[in-house]
Amino acid sequence: MKLEDQVLERSKNLCELCSSPNGIKMYEVLPQSGRDTDNCIMICDKCRAQVDKKEELDNSHWACLTESMWSEVHAVQVVAWRMLNRLKTESWAADLLDMLYLDADKLQWAKATGDHENDGAVDLHKDANGNVLQSGDTVVLVKSLDVKGTSLNAKMGTVVKNIRLVEENTEQIEGKIEGQTIVILTKYVRKQN
Repeated sequence: MKLEDQVLERSKNLCELCSSPNGIKMYEVLPQSGRDTDNCIMICDKCRAQVDKKEELDNSHWACLTESMWSEVHAVQVVAWRMLNRLKTESWAADLLDMLYLDADKLQWAKATGDHENDGAVDLHKDANGNVLQSGDTVVLVKSLDVKGTSLNAKMGTVVKNIRLVEENTEQIEGKIEGQTIVILTKYVRKQN
């Protein structure tokens, strides 16, 4: 039986964090050297987006950890520990974190990403109006821009299709204007609906 089928069977076709049946996919809990049923879990799109910091934390959604943190699946316990640490400013999350016991190996695995040292804030690519940008979005320039190193002047109102997010910098995106791929500051674009 394939690994994904084994994990799906174990999860009973539900998200192993919030028990949602919608949009569940296998998720490998890093860091690990190889994929197996011990380090892979099934999670829904909403949980995945927040675990991967692609979406703001929805504190009420994570109340589900009151049950899932007791899972016998080590990878579920590790993710629960990481998420509770992100939410530790909430009194309920701090209480759950105090109750959650991980042995030395699981605790080392949970701490390996360094995620527990963060305050839970998520850095997202946002346009000039504060709308969250995603790869593939279409944006409009809100200011005319001179492109360094070229004679190209991108006029205000220019539409840039199929943008790509610059992973290391939430203030930058990449897009093509007149056939040239350029880096554009997010504060100079507006997401087109």
